[in-house]
Amino acid sequence: MLVLTWAASVSWANPSSPQQSTYTPQLGQPGKDVIWIPTPVGLIDRMLEVAKVSSRDRLYDLGAGDGIIPITAARRFGTQGVGIEYNPQMADFARSKVAQAGVTDKVRIITGDIFKEDFSAATVVTLYLYPELNMRLRPTLLAMKPGTRVVSHAFTMGDWEPDATVEFEAARAFLWVVPARVEGEWVLRGEGLGGARLKLEQTFQQIGGTLNLNGIDYPLVGARLEGQELRFKIITAAREVQAFRSTVVNGRLEGQFAASHLNATFQGARQ
Repeated sequence: MLVLTWAASVSWANPSSPQQSTYTPQLGQPGKDVIWIPTPVGLIDRMLEVAKVSSRDRLYDLGAGDGIIPITAARRFGTQGVGIEYNPQMADFARSKVAQAGVTDKVRIITGDIFKEDFSAATVVTLYLYPELNMRLRPTLLAMKPGTRVVSHAFTMGDWEPDATVEFEAARAFLWVVPARVEGEWVLRGEGLGGARLKLEQTFQQIGGTLNLNGIDYPLVGARLEGQELRFKIITAAREVQAFRSTVVNGRLEGQFAASHLNATFQGARQ
């Protein structure tokens, strides 16, 4: 369940008392520019599954409402989670739910502004916000560590196309994997490559370009960028398929390529 609200007050307190909150949120109650609407439990399950959430993750829920998403992640997968919630009463309500669920060691609810809080440590971000708020957050999300998963209930991110879509009954959610920045020209070095030059064009996770091998430009085939993972193929003049798979590590490409006569590693440096 998510709350479509945010504000400027900040509190890092997370009381450990399991006292029941006397506050009861109301469906459709107004917040700042938005209203509170619950995310179906069945969709929450699918959101966490499509993001491949695990005990190694740090999940931040932007507009946490009653805290159900980080609570569910903690109970199902042992995930550490932080919920950011504008409404102080709702935040207190969420804290009581965290205590009742017995996950105070894994879930923290803070009262704060999602546009001011630092959630750069997240490996997974969940949200249920209006499209204009998604677009305001988009630059921050795109600047996060490549491979960070972002899951939004109901609303998209403009022309940043989702990597996957999941549904539960009439509800829908979208997944994005934050892509590494790979546009530009790279020199690839490895056995059989010499100084091959890879030119990449990038629109979010969509990749195109050419590989110049032995003085001939070959268009990339099936190019795919998922987080830090870049894959593509070329078809040579001899109709041989060569497959490349690499990872962006500290601004360099490290990978392997396979051809009919050779399997080798390579490294790429951006020019």
